[in-house]
Amino acid sequence: MKPLALCLGLLLNACASRGGGPEPLDLVLERGEVVDGTGAPRVRADVGVRGDRIVSLGDLSSAPARRRIDVSGRVVTPGFIDLLGQSEFSVLIDGRAEAKIRQGITTVLHGEGESVAPVDPGALEEWRDLERFHLRIDWETLDGYWARLDRDRPAIRVATLVGDKSVRAFVLGRGNTRPAPDQLRRMQAEVEAGMRQGAFGVGSSLPYAVSRYATTDELVALAEAAGRHHGFYATHLRTEEDGVLDALDEAIEIGRRANVPVEIWHLKVWGKQNWGRMKDVVAHIARARAAGQDVSANVYPYLIAANRLATDVPAWASDGGREAMLARLRDPAQRRRVEEEIQARWAPGEPDRITLGGSLTGGVDEFTGKTLASVARELRLPPAAALVELVLRDHGNPMAFRAFGSEDDLVLALVQPWTSIGTDWGAPATDGPLADTRAHPRAFGTTARILGRYVREQHLLTLEEAVRKMTSLPAQRLGVPDLGVIRPGALADLVVLDPARVIDTATFERPASYPLGFDLVVVGGQVVLEHGVRTDARPGGPLLRPGTSDQP
Repeated sequence: MKPLALCLGLLLNACASRGGGPEPLDLVLERGEVVDGTGAPRVRADVGVRGDRIVSLGDLSSAPARRRIDVSGRVVTPGFIDLLGQSEFSVLIDGRAEAKIRQGITTVLHGEGESVAPVDPGALEEWRDLERFHLRIDWETLDGYWARLDRDRPAIRVATLVGDKSVRAFVLGRGNTRPAPDQLRRMQAEVEAGMRQGAFGVGSSLPYAVSRYATTDELVALAEAAGRHHGFYATHLRTEEDGVLDALDEAIEIGRRANVPVEIWHLKVWGKQNWGRMKDVVAHIARARAAGQDVSANVYPYLIAANRLATDVPAWASDGGREAMLARLRDPAQRRRVEEEIQARWAPGEPDRITLGGSLTGGVDEFTGKTLASVARELRLPPAAALVELVLRDHGNPMAFRAFGSEDDLVLALVQPWTSIGTDWGAPATDGPLADTRAHPRAFGTTARILGRYVREQHLLTLEEAVRKMTSLPAQRLGVPDLGVIRPGALADLVVLDPARVIDTATFERPASYPLGFDLVVVGGQVVLEHGVRTDARPGGPLLRPGTSDQP
């Protein structure tokens, strides 16, 4: 036991004394090995919690405590932070957030282009599909969403960015138009309103409808608005295929011109013709960082991505929003043009690399798990025509899983000291209202896959470094110093895991499968997972940008 840690633990207990005796700790995790999230070597120590904070660290065997849990033989880490949690609606549908807590995730960030506010009529139309889960959108602003989240009270902490798609749609509609100067000022004002209500920055998702119409100058203006409130700019790059370096340069330019930090979501290079180019992407980011620019990225440890099947529909055909797109696809002449353009864009064999996922409406469930090529044969249509048919049948909703990358590129991205982890999926469960939604296995297994495959089995990362990537590094990006670390004064979000046993079990054939090796999860001082079993505690809720209440 380190003397400094021991003295600090005893001192803090003494300072909290009432009536001459130390106030009992609410919870002590004793005899575990603490990996504190900073990357420092693990130490054997007890962790003492009072209320929602860690208050002592050291030998707490003599400290009075209301509850003690023996975690000997286990590792205690900070709660994991998912920098692309995609759970803004799923935590309202099923607040247990079980797929998150069972892999140690206690905080999620949202806002990849689309955010929960501001709410435009097109969003309300698209979100109507959520009514099958009995979720009604009863807010218009971010404050309204926070109030709803407070009322529903999930098990985890929820943070967000302001989405550029949402701002653009709110001010300009969903068409391919350029904002006039007064409209751009209104868009900036919407970003600033979100920042005052607790958002952490602005996010874009540039390959997709509405966001794809934004110019670099427009994104700079939105990032500047976020920067006035100490926010950052996060982006799904405009392309991850042949033009990935140009897209990366655009993101770096936006951060430089707006003078804000930049976060690249799910860093990857797409397509066999680009395998091996991660070294160029890494070099680009390293040069920007060496020049003093704050640029980082996050990664998920899978070689199959997921997005909507309608992503393949050309930009001109999605101009105006989902209903306008579907109307064009129902027109025979325009549908033929769309199919021709999709087919021309595809690399050879592309339909064999696209697998149908689930959907919100269930309109194409019979094809779930099948490749687009096989579905096309069933429908007796060319693959591009089959894609359009599926989009029409499911009202624009069907998900697609797409094989894109190489393991070497993934590993090179993963081991960079400036990459953190994001699941890029929501918070389903194996039971309850979201059990029937077809998930990507990353929804259930991301962090366990990192710890089991890349730490224990392949030794590509130390346990301490992997934990840093999932705790203090994303907390630094958020600018929340009390999150993602184990030290006195920090928020008591904690994970107890078995490093010899932790592993993911979710596969594409059986995605709804929880990982092994996570014994205990604590959020805000309350136990939400114990002995691998979920409790009824719901201590989560909004995580607001520090200083939000001080904004004018």
